[in-house]
Amino acid sequence: MSTIVRNTKETAISLTLTHPVASGGAKIDIPCGFLSHMLELMAHRGRLGLEVQATGDVQVDAHHLTEDIGIAMGMALKDLLQTEDTPRKRYGWCLLPMDGTLARIALDVSGRGGLFWRGSFPTNRCGDFDLELVPEFFSGFCRESRTTMHVDLLAVDNSHHAAEAVFKGVGLALDMALCMSDVAPSTKGAWI
Repeated sequence: MSTIVRNTKETAISLTLTHPVASGGAKIDIPCGFLSHMLELMAHRGRLGLEVQATGDVQVDAHHLTEDIGIAMGMALKDLLQTEDTPRKRYGWCLLPMDGTLARIALDVSGRGGLFWRGSFPTNRCGDFDLELVPEFFSGFCRESRTTMHVDLLAVDNSHHAAEAVFKGVGLALDMALCMSDVAPSTKGAWI
């Protein structure tokens, strides 16, 4: 289990991350319904114990809150992996259909963070949530957790399904990558 507290002039976040949890569970208390829904889906599919309590300057927009939660979640994953001495599989992937949407996720919890995103949403928003913040969330997460992640939206029928497919797919891929392994994650003798 890892707990991160991150306070800035724009946001105040307390986040706890655990893996694995028998049936992933989330307790999300943030002033952004769409992001809360996506985080719950990711936690469920990833068997992640995820607790987030956060406030932010959402009267401006959800940008700072979304990015900073991604950053805090990445910091928590990195901390979780550094404090445990158990080898993990390291790699994870998922091809996730969501009706007419198809998302491909591949990730490597490698110690070298970066998001590689291809594809776009057919609309700019879902409700009052700006969809350009979805890659912003994952960019902060990847940078801080030092995870390389490829996200490809191969087909999109609507924006909600596309976002949902990405968050669920990332959850499934993370679960795969974080599973215990009897093989060292690297021949280099070091990991993250």
